[in-house]
Amino acid sequence: MVNLPPDKAGRLKRSMARKVLIIGAVWPESKSSAAGQNMSGLLRAFHQHGFALTFATAATDSIHADGFNNLPVTSMQIAINDASFDNVICELQPDIVVFDRFMTEEQFSWRIRKHCPNTLHILNTEDLHSLRYARHEAVKRAGHANCAELNNAFAHREIAAILRSDISLIISAHEYDLLINTYQVPARQLVLLPLQPPADTPACQQQCSFTQRQHFMTVGNFRHAPNWDSVLQLHQHIWPTIRKQLPYAELHIYGAYPPKKATELHNPAKGFLVKGWVEDVNTVMAQARVCLAPLRFGAGVKGKLLTALRHNTPSVTTSVGAEGIAAEEDWCGVVASDNHDFIQAAVNLYTDQSMWQQASDRCSALFEHYQQSVINGNRQLFDKIAQAMNDIQGYRAPLYQQGLVWHHSLRSTQFMSQWIEAKNRV
Repeated sequence: MVNLPPDKAGRLKRSMARKVLIIGAVWPESKSSAAGQNMSGLLRAFHQHGFALTFATAATDSIHADGFNNLPVTSMQIAINDASFDNVICELQPDIVVFDRFMTEEQFSWRIRKHCPNTLHILNTEDLHSLRYARHEAVKRAGHANCAELNNAFAHREIAAILRSDISLIISAHEYDLLINTYQVPARQLVLLPLQPPADTPACQQQCSFTQRQHFMTVGNFRHAPNWDSVLQLHQHIWPTIRKQLPYAELHIYGAYPPKKATELHNPAKGFLVKGWVEDVNTVMAQARVCLAPLRFGAGVKGKLLTALRHNTPSVTTSVGAEGIAAEEDWCGVVASDNHDFIQAAVNLYTDQSMWQQASDRCSALFEHYQQSVINGNRQLFDKIAQAMNDIQGYRAPLYQQGLVWHHSLRSTQFMSQWIEAKNRV
């Protein structure tokens, strides 16, 4: 990963700036996943507010990593279960630490709390991993996500991390409401900050018309379980019936890190084309007639469907897919409840120009509304950061549950980490 040095003006600004340390679960990959896109947006937002940026991760390098998109970021490799991180945090003395996903908070927050007790802790949830887990288990058990068991050990870990943090970034209104009403997390500790669209790919000024577009498409990182399940649903239950009705149509499947089991599904004779990595998803989305996303489980906001909105591409998805973007009745396409409805909607959108045009015409307004929610979320985040940093002890004083979980939790994680650290020295 390349460190990008700031210019002279940038060096002066950074010398006076407050410091934010982002501890990433992985290197940012905005072209591979919605999570990578979201991290790039966060880095950009902190930079725009004058913070000096340091990005650290224990992950290995990645062939699709962004390189921070020309932002002045100092990057570093760190190690888990290693006291060398204590030296890093003591030397850096960040004003803010952003944990990328709750597992990172579990691993490093106790070290930061020990050495920098007044540092503001922000948890970037990306999505509620425990909700995705519960829905996946429900699908495996009952075939649908409606009966997800929310009171599970995974949730206990994630909610504890949210309570320990001063601010947690929540990506969808559904998850925000779930945290407040089901898990009883104080609203003071939460900010609704939807997935941030990329800054460097503005919507096309001249959109392709119905007749200029052809074929179906879907996209998603193959390492993400909901995306792989979606491909299997298409291959096994959805595409064969669509293909019978539309024998000249093709389904183009894009995504980073396709495994052999995915590429083996590639079948040009049946119009099922597994194309894998795509450098510019905007181009292929703008040329597709319909985007398909039969997501049976998952959480957060789906980047593929935001990209479809950006390029006025109607889509067929599920309630899980639409969640966090728009109400089902406002969808630019169809939110289907089962495979039969999904197939019929896909065929109708592909063949009915009037229906397609009405859905396409609604995309711009919905995307602009979504963008405004991102702007509002960013404003709320940095207002809350300013309030907390002005008096961190006063900000934390009413957070009784935070004090409770800090008193009782993480001890096993801390002692296990220290045991592994001692073992590694032998």
